Amino acid sequence: MEIVTCELPAVSVIGMEGEARPGHSPASALWEKANTRFGEVEALALRDENGVPVGVWGAMSDLSRSFLPWEDGFSRGLYLAGVQASPEALPPEGWVKWTLPAFACLRVKVEEDYAAAFQAGLGELERRGLALAGAVQDCHRPAEGGQLYLFFPFKRL
Repeated sequence: MEIVTCELPAVSVIGMEGEARPGHSPASALWEKANTRFGEVEALALRDENGVPVGVWGAMSDLSRSFLPWEDGFSRGLYLAGVQASPEALPPEGWVKWTLPAFACLRVKVEEDYAAAFQAGLGELERRGLALAGAVQDCHRPAEGGQLYLFFPFKRL
């Protein structure tokens, strides 16, 4: 499994927000809603030199919106299904904008099994003597065929 250390700059994401709690994950419903209404934010998507959106994020935060790790064994927190946007972008009505803080992270490439990649990231933090300093973030990279990466913050920059 590919795990690298990287610096994740502050990232602004415009998306649909929901609350996760034990036994209930809003992710699928939020993605369905965001994808159905993508035309409302398409022009706000930050794009690379080829016009491809740079990131599609499953952004996460604790309930206080401090971007701390989810609670109760990673089962309680806030989830934002959205697209990376410029820091100046304003969300349309019915959408929410978060700006994730900059972190030093372990970036884990999800090859097949999300749960295995998540556990590998936590295990690598422990192996290196690092503590999780923020919520784990998911990012699909459209320019890489939609490749999914998990970002495990270990230090705020």
